Amino acid sequence: MKRSAPPPAGSISPPLVKRKIESTTTNKAVASFFKPASQKEPEKLVWRTVDQTLIIGRYNVPHKPPQPRAPPVKIAAFDLDDTLVAPNTGSKWARSAVSWKWWNPSVPDRLKSLHNDGYLLVILSNQSAISLKDNPKTLKNDMASLANFKTQVNSILHQLDLPISVYAATGQDRYRKPRVGMWEEVLEDYDLQAEGAVDMTNSFYVGDAAGRDKSDKRRKDHATSDRDLAANIGIKFQTPEEFFLDETTEPYEHVFDPTKHLEAAKPPVNGAAESAISAPFTKNSHHELVIFCGSPGAGKSTFYWDVLQPLGYERVNQDILKTREKCIRKAKELLEAGLSVAVDNTNADMETRAYWVKVAREFNVPIRCVRFTASTRLAEHNDAVRAMNPNMMNPENRTQLPGIAFRSFVQRFQEPTLEEGFEDIYKVDFEFKGTEEQKKLWSRYWVSKYST
Repeated sequence: MKRSAPPPAGSISPPLVKRKIESTTTNKAVASFFKPASQKEPEKLVWRTVDQTLIIGRYNVPHKPPQPRAPPVKIAAFDLDDTLVAPNTGSKWARSAVSWKWWNPSVPDRLKSLHNDGYLLVILSNQSAISLKDNPKTLKNDMASLANFKTQVNSILHQLDLPISVYAATGQDRYRKPRVGMWEEVLEDYDLQAEGAVDMTNSFYVGDAAGRDKSDKRRKDHATSDRDLAANIGIKFQTPEEFFLDETTEPYEHVFDPTKHLEAAKPPVNGAAESAISAPFTKNSHHELVIFCGSPGAGKSTFYWDVLQPLGYERVNQDILKTREKCIRKAKELLEAGLSVAVDNTNADMETRAYWVKVAREFNVPIRCVRFTASTRLAEHNDAVRAMNPNMMNPENRTQLPGIAFRSFVQRFQEPTLEEGFEDIYKVDFEFKGTEEQKKLWSRYWVSKYST
């Protein structure tokens, strides 16, 4: 039988799949199976999970002991897909030992050079296609997706054969880029949490999610999460083209930059974070109805607690009552009792607001509209900050909203007018208020991909 030619020397990608797949079980593997545990070589790649969402794999190389690293330690961090590797199959997310190739032939040598220069190598990757939740309905698929991911990573790291750790965020939590949970886990795992333990000047992160527009060489980037992660950490960022191919750094300006928003806003005042007003809101009548109009995350509830509740308004909120009918019924009960009411809902369109105009006329009370002007990107940012910081900025313990909640508001939104029956329309521009610690948290990037 004619044998297939061996791969060329220096081949750096896994071999193509042949029609006939031979057994990968070797005599050595069989012998190892029957060895006592005390005589077996330790596994090179060891896996563990954190908080049921973060997968961590550490690849150890016994014959290549870790480089001695005296603080401060230089860290070279990389995204995985479309940064270190690319698919060699039709599907980007097909995971197996042979479904990948190096993003560029220079990748392995560049990583080896970094290791030899004393860098700590880590991979930080969002992997939302994998679920670690205990869900009987999807358990089989979830176990398969996790096993396939581990198989591919094992193949990649065995080819590199360098001490390197992989961190994969599978949930929509603090570990997901651009949030810094994975980086914090790296610092804890390598005992680098002390001030000055990491050389921040020479550390860097490389990733393809950089917010770049489409060009003749590439498609539009799917997100800005890699660029934003580096900004949150405070280290240099490069795209794969800039790092591996030495291409010129492309200019980039964030569409939404929380730091620039703070710089453009008025100086913050002490108090709880979220909404502030440019002029005092006053109660015009002892008995009236006020409805809000604004995106989720625009600061409506904080405005109620900070401004309207002290003025004696009772709150009606659909997040609590669940349906418009229940909200209307509750509002009527409060108005019947002679109380003023604030309707803390989005009330995006004229049709929705008309229900409340009708209620006001039924009780012969004036109706006013408070219009919250925060943009969708700002509102999504607020929502993510709130959900990811429950102890500091989330008094109502709200979970993060899906992107559809913001897109739906934009699609339905109609600017309120006096012709709808309002006595006045009071506009509230978002202005951050909070402590310095809250301000530092709010200034980070929190949204992986904004709604469009």
